[in-house]
Amino acid sequence: MTKKIILAVMVLVLAAAGWVVHLLWSTGQFKSLEPHFAGDCSPVTGVVGPEDITIHPETGIAYISASDRRAVIQLKPAKGALYAYDLKSLTPELVRLSVNAGDDFHPHGISLYVGHGGPDTLFVVNHEGSRHRIEIYDLRDGQLIHRKTIADPMLISPNDIVAVGPDRFYVSNDHRYTTGMMQVFENYLRLKLSNVVYYDGTRFWEVAAGIGYANGINVSSDGKILYLCAVTEGALHIYNRDIASGKLKLRQKLDLGTGVDNIEIDSSGELWIGAHPQLLKFIQHAQDPAKISPSQILHLIPQADGSYEINEIYLNGGEEISASSVAVVYKNRMLIGAVFDPKFLDCKW
Repeated sequence: MTKKIILAVMVLVLAAAGWVVHLLWSTGQFKSLEPHFAGDCSPVTGVVGPEDITIHPETGIAYISASDRRAVIQLKPAKGALYAYDLKSLTPELVRLSVNAGDDFHPHGISLYVGHGGPDTLFVVNHEGSRHRIEIYDLRDGQLIHRKTIADPMLISPNDIVAVGPDRFYVSNDHRYTTGMMQVFENYLRLKLSNVVYYDGTRFWEVAAGIGYANGINVSSDGKILYLCAVTEGALHIYNRDIASGKLKLRQKLDLGTGVDNIEIDSSGELWIGAHPQLLKFIQHAQDPAKISPSQILHLIPQADGSYEINEIYLNGGEEISASSVAVVYKNRMLIGAVFDPKFLDCKW
């Protein structure tokens, strides 16, 4: 009996050790990072947690979603904000747009819908008061005019949003379980439990499921392809999208081998993805700002045969900016946002 117990314990120890090694390997802890970027970056301060950024393709104005997430985690007062940053200006400055937002406003993912015959519209994931909702703002004369708030039980843990009409959009829920041990298991066992929901102007319904930490989401300019980042899978999910119904059909999973975050698409249809190459360092950084987390920007160029040319444009150990979450490009400029840092980068090349 004693031998059987010892053998069982040894098997459990070996299994646990194997799991730890696999976790370290899969989250990038063994990666050798060689920082590089063929350009110069300047920090833009005055904003805490600029997690998502999108740029108007015609005006060159960047819209920035920011929230002090560490303060939120620690239950401290922290009002988030939406900003504008004009890239056509010789001396761009941050302009706070959400002056009339609530005291507990916490924006997350954002999406800009460029209206055709109507106003441009900014869609915002808002975690105000620990309640999840979508805020819809029309842009008029450089101001945000609040039009509508949408809440629904299907917004379990909304992360990012992409608008496909003045009142239609997709939302990524990054978790199925938002608290307790089940959330821990979902994260560290990399369980594929998150999903994507679609709002058709009237109701929400699930259009994709079985995803490992659904995060950044975007659509091609013709609306026929939807892209989704799956953080703990280190992969980009590529879906064919039925424009009329909103239904999605998985076409391809592209292994990127990193903790992919938000996706932006430039005027040429090329993808720019902010990423976390060492996820465990990201977790440590979330708890302690003194522990920096590497930043990575990937550039994906669609090819005629349906494949993608993948280039690593930017890599930094976290000294310049930690935990990059998004990159957006306008002409020779690239803005890099971050989950926690009190700044973003304005880069030129």
